[in-house]
Amino acid sequence: MPYRSRCTPRAKSTARPTRKAAAKLGGGFLAAVTALVTVGALGAGSAAAAAPSSTPQPGVSVTHLPAEVHPRGAARVTAAVLPLDGANRKVTVFGDDHAYDTASIVKVDILAAVLLQAQGAGRTATAQERAYAQPMIQHSDNAAANTLWRQIGRAPGLDSANKRLGLTGTKGGPGNKWGLTRTTASDQIRLLAAVFGSGGTPATASGVLAKESRAYVQTLMSSVERGQSWGISAAGGSSWAVKNGWLQRDATGLWDINSIGLFTVNGHRCLMAVLSDRSTSMSEGVKLVESVARATARSALAN
Repeated sequence: MPYRSRCTPRAKSTARPTRKAAAKLGGGFLAAVTALVTVGALGAGSAAAAAPSSTPQPGVSVTHLPAEVHPRGAARVTAAVLPLDGANRKVTVFGDDHAYDTASIVKVDILAAVLLQAQGAGRTATAQERAYAQPMIQHSDNAAANTLWRQIGRAPGLDSANKRLGLTGTKGGPGNKWGLTRTTASDQIRLLAAVFGSGGTPATASGVLAKESRAYVQTLMSSVERGQSWGISAAGGSSWAVKNGWLQRDATGLWDINSIGLFTVNGHRCLMAVLSDRSTSMSEGVKLVESVARATARSALAN
């Protein structure tokens, strides 16, 4: 399928009003998520080609989208939520957990791969790597993503990192088309758990992101430019960290709109991934993602 990335450097979305700048989240918190990202909870294994999930993984419950969510036309959407506080610390997937193209949300995964490779070499990220990582996350800079995508070894490098992180339904995009990486909402929760918690599994301990690496990604995600702060931040609250992705398909003119991250509402912290495709415009896709974020946050926090 022809590919046209619309995640241009410093591109501003006019679909929704900009939001208040995010509060910094701190590097060492959210350790409670660690126990959830285990072989018995979210599962671990090789990063295989993403496919529709017909059977929920252990520790993951699947339910219908909230009734107030109404995708228009052929649009599809799936959300996954993981509350980090209280008794209900399990992943809930709303809708069918099938695969979507990532667009620019994969930039978080690319950065995680960069940091894992650095850890494997016994070092921290270099000044040059950070010079690419900052605009890649904060401004969704494609040129920076291109450079780091090549550095990690493109799809094989991403898939190798994801295997270490316990992702099971994500497959790197072909050639230089990192935005056509395929993933599921539940896999994005695994990635977020690796970023905002201790991450990893006992069987893949060498793949756990170090505390300093997690803090670095958290800081970048909590300070994206104002025009790109839509998405899961619509769930509300006092603080959030986000990375969004958006691209229009050449063949159909339809839009993929995705948002992943963490938000805090009334002291309750949640990881959330909302993935969608086939929206008729960017604004319609953003509206859909934000309505799903609000509705699923209410549902998850009510249980």
